[in-house]
Amino acid sequence: MRSTPLIVVAVVGCAAALLAAQGSQASGDMAARVRALEDREAIRTLWAEYGRTLDARDFTAFSQLFARDAEFVGGGPPAKGPAAIGAFLEKAIGTNYPDSKFKNYHLYFNESIEVKGDRATGVSKGGFVMASADNTKADFLLLATYRDELIKEDGKWKFLRRETTGDIPVPRARRCGWAGPRGQV
Repeated sequence: MRSTPLIVVAVVGCAAALLAAQGSQASGDMAARVRALEDREAIRTLWAEYGRTLDARDFTAFSQLFARDAEFVGGGPPAKGPAAIGAFLEKAIGTNYPDSKFKNYHLYFNESIEVKGDRATGVSKGGFVMASADNTKADFLLLATYRDELIKEDGKWKFLRRETTGDIPVPRARRCGWAGPRGQV
């Protein structure tokens, strides 16, 4: 009969250890889930900064959104490295929409993001809207698909590879010298 209290203590001890282990695992899972949500939000912010810096024609800030070994594919031969990517977009926008500064907006939607540690992939849609010549309405100039490979570099999410594919160019865009279905930013 003396063994009964010993068995009870052993069972209670095992149960407590099991609960502690489950609690530790659950808090680890929760931390990983929160980290993944934070990473996704940081990537959405990166996408918003891409549009904001292009709309403001701040190509210095724009180029800083790209990793050291980044590649941009769309509208010509691939551009490699932040400085080359910034210069490529500055030339493309300056040529195609020279008087559009502060009269246009890059919009992003329908995104999907998959994060795996310090790497991620994403697919999103983007639209480019610009004020009409008489500034009385907004013209939707194009719709594009963005396919991204992203990397966390120096603690910040950056584009490692961004590929754009035009989905709906409109006639006005072509009249402005826009390169067509694969020539968008």
